[in-house]
Amino acid sequence: MNWQEFTALLVLATAMSFSPGPNTTLSTALGANGGLPRAMRFVIAVPVGWTLLLALCAAGIGALVVAVPSLRWIIKALGIVYLLWLAWKLSGSASLGQADGGQLRVGFKQGVMLQFLNIKAWLLALTLVAGWIAGQPDALRRFAIVAPVMLVYAFTSNFVYALAGALLRNWLAQGRRLLWFNRAMAAVLVLTAWWMLSV
Repeated sequence: MNWQEFTALLVLATAMSFSPGPNTTLSTALGANGGLPRAMRFVIAVPVGWTLLLALCAAGIGALVVAVPSLRWIIKALGIVYLLWLAWKLSGSASLGQADGGQLRVGFKQGVMLQFLNIKAWLLALTLVAGWIAGQPDALRRFAIVAPVMLVYAFTSNFVYALAGALLRNWLAQGRRLLWFNRAMAAVLVLTAWWMLSV
């Protein structure tokens, strides 16, 4: 992989990892509601699940998802239903810890699973495989470069969003701010679900 390809990889990783989506929205909400230590289970799960997804796409499963439209629709439908369920749970959380402690349980296992229901994650993984890995004589070496880069970006972006949420905790604890914050995060999840439907 030459430096131009690597630079393009970094640009794509930055744009896709730090733009709002289900992972970053949940990281922010979990950080705000349960604090950074509670959010870390999800923050760590995202890169783990995403790396597994990238490996499956590199192994050819991604091509199967593209080739079988009904399979893609099943993934999208499950992802949309899950995001809408998370949004519904989050929208009713009005006190610190309520979302993470009872209303909304999103930990390591759910964080890993969410990657397989997130069409944005599938599209990014397929783009990376098609653009940087598939059909190259050094495909394994390229995967060994792409996977750690994306793992670092996935962790860093979700950590930054969770940290931002955690830093807002004291401010959000006053009055009904947390309820409105959670409703705003729920609205982002609903918009993400709507975007997934149109992709």
